[in-house]
Amino acid sequence: MSLSSPTPPPGGGPAAASALDLLAQGTVIPAHPLALTPARGLDERRQRALTRYYLASGAGGIAVGVHTTQFAIREPQVGLLAPVLELAAETVRAEAGRPVVTVAGACGYVAQAVAEAELAASLGYDAVLLSPAVPGADEKGLLDRARAVGEVLPVIGFYLQEAVGGRYLSPDFWSAFADLPSTAAVKIAPFDRYRTADVVRAVARADRADEVTLYTGNDDDIIGDLLTSYTTADGRRRRLAGGLLGQWAVWTHAAVRLFAELRRAREGDPEAMARCLARRTELTDANGAVFDVRGAFRGCIAGIHEVLRRQGLLDDIRCLDPQETLSPGQAEELTRVSAAYPWLTDDTFVAEHRDAWLS
Repeated sequence: MSLSSPTPPPGGGPAAASALDLLAQGTVIPAHPLALTPARGLDERRQRALTRYYLASGAGGIAVGVHTTQFAIREPQVGLLAPVLELAAETVRAEAGRPVVTVAGACGYVAQAVAEAELAASLGYDAVLLSPAVPGADEKGLLDRARAVGEVLPVIGFYLQEAVGGRYLSPDFWSAFADLPSTAAVKIAPFDRYRTADVVRAVARADRADEVTLYTGNDDDIIGDLLTSYTTADGRRRRLAGGLLGQWAVWTHAAVRLFAELRRAREGDPEAMARCLARRTELTDANGAVFDVRGAFRGCIAGIHEVLRRQGLLDDIRCLDPQETLSPGQAEELTRVSAAYPWLTDDTFVAEHRDAWLS
């Protein structure tokens, strides 16, 4: 199935430059989930359907091999990292018909992270999102790892909240990270207003500040992040340009419409600003259900799967870990927010196209 005319591989030639330009402008990048068969192997048909859904929704990119895709795909007994990355890249290359930013997650110490970046580069990916969860590594070690990975592909830094494996990283770290020649962007996701501001101002101090794009990963206040501007030490205003988000793995068509509305608001449209501000707490409430805040985020991946299951894109919420499932009351919360905020959902859009995506 082709959504439009074929496009050159996203990792080479003019399309690559266009994709990186899009990353620099700011766009909607869903964190791609993992579709599994009952035997917990890769369900290629449904995995491809998810990629098609994001493309048809108008997302500017996809991030694959990240937390939402489940880090366990790297375990030798699972062995799904290469097949998952390859299937997504192949689908984008064959069906997008436009520039799409392809981001591959990379984990582990230097050797593993570089090997994963080399795999991504061989498949035509545009950039690498570096997981900060590296036990025992200090900030210098994280910078050395980013420098090594950056010799393979442009790098996106990742400030991850501690509740799901992140750690505190100092403003000096983020200034130094921004000054690495391969740094293209930073995903700011500490779920903390103070630390978010720390990163914005730290990147603004860097010599390469104008070459590093800031993305929100703060699913708890997406609208707030994308409407807020920060005054930096040199008196300039700095914004987060786009979002690379697990929340945008669901209701993606609506997320793209919201992002367009946010841009109008930032350009001075008072009616768009009013609508966005009214929806700020609503989106945060919905994210609380999807990410299972009441259950300390234990059901965050299962919550994403449940939304996609209800839409028929997945047939089950199964994860690689059989114990990873919805928390008590989470399904009811998802029902509540879906009914309370109809602007947020895209069930009709999915129903109209689902059979084609699954073909």
